[in-house]
Amino acid sequence: MGKALIVGAGAVASVVIHKCCQNPDVFKEICIASRTLAKCDAIRKKLDGGRTKIRTAQVDADHPAELAELIRNFRPDIVINVALPYQDLSIMDACLATKVDYLDTANYEPPETAHFEYKWQWAYRDRYRDAGITAVLGSGFDPGVTGVFSAYAQKHCFDEIHSIDIVDANAGDHGYPFATNFNPEINIREVSAKGSYFENGKWIETEPMEIKRVYDLPEIGPKDIYLLHHEELESLARNIRGIRKIRFWMTFSQSYLTHLRCLEDVGMTSIKPIDFEGRKIVPLQFLKAVLPDPATLGPRTKGKTNIGCIFQGVKDGRPRTYYLYNVCDHQKCYREVGSQAVAYTAGVPAMIGAMMVLTGKWKQPGVFNVEEFDPDPFMDAMNRCGLPWHESFRPGLID
Repeated sequence: MGKALIVGAGAVASVVIHKCCQNPDVFKEICIASRTLAKCDAIRKKLDGGRTKIRTAQVDADHPAELAELIRNFRPDIVINVALPYQDLSIMDACLATKVDYLDTANYEPPETAHFEYKWQWAYRDRYRDAGITAVLGSGFDPGVTGVFSAYAQKHCFDEIHSIDIVDANAGDHGYPFATNFNPEINIREVSAKGSYFENGKWIETEPMEIKRVYDLPEIGPKDIYLLHHEELESLARNIRGIRKIRFWMTFSQSYLTHLRCLEDVGMTSIKPIDFEGRKIVPLQFLKAVLPDPATLGPRTKGKTNIGCIFQGVKDGRPRTYYLYNVCDHQKCYREVGSQAVAYTAGVPAMIGAMMVLTGKWKQPGVFNVEEFDPDPFMDAMNRCGLPWHESFRPGLID
């Protein structure tokens, strides 16, 4: 049905590529492109021989003109951006120049500032609409599936949603004293930043890890969860009617937090360049180089993830609580695609989002967050493609 250019060759990109090859009726041909061609070729070697034709290419996604040249040569129907969030705008520029649809999993973040929000990408709305192409922002799990869950709850279960608590729990154990389950640089910047939540039309800022709760989650049990800022809060606050409060929670072990605190105290999480042996280095980028590569964690990570949304609101004049969630098993994911569940839960929704665009279900000129589209075909695809969802109308609540 279509051709996809996949920019990136890390753990999440590998999942996207595997899942595209599992759906050859939609993805007839793909091109894997990255700065490191050897990574692209290694993934292709694992998957060559199926019905989806695979090509590889070397490209520096920091340079829109270079990427645009690759797009013109390969002529894809969609570009799936699973590179670094620093590169979102350059990839969007290349898609705009070539009039090709765009999809990513995380919003833009300036390299020099630990700050992320949608304003930079939302600024492309008129240009994408005028060009007649679609941009889908944040089609991972969170953001991504959490937005689809919110749209589904709004469409089928509520007249008004008043509060959303997004809970991202990872009960996996990789056996290392300290490692991150996705890009260390992005992960540490995210969890070291100040937290925030939306309530009654205002943003309330908190200190990092200031607010903690214990929540008993299906299949993984009671876990310490901490309030963070997360990008989907910003779009859901705009797109879900009647919303009064939105919060994002993530689990962290005490070991993880102790190591992180020590690294912060000695300056290793800083993004401010320092002089080292006659040249400038960024401490966090050096730390990333010495930590385990998330792509290598798959064979040693055991346990499960549980990611979902707790909704409270009104239906037919009565209060209602509704819980939508997915549980993934790390070892099961590894057996299927060679990656642990954190990469799996981000990669599968990226493939599904691209499928929605290629099949015309989410094809609309402009720049959109996932909750602005019809959630039903995406939810159906989740059950078919390895992310079955569960629902409950009477869960425990986070106070």
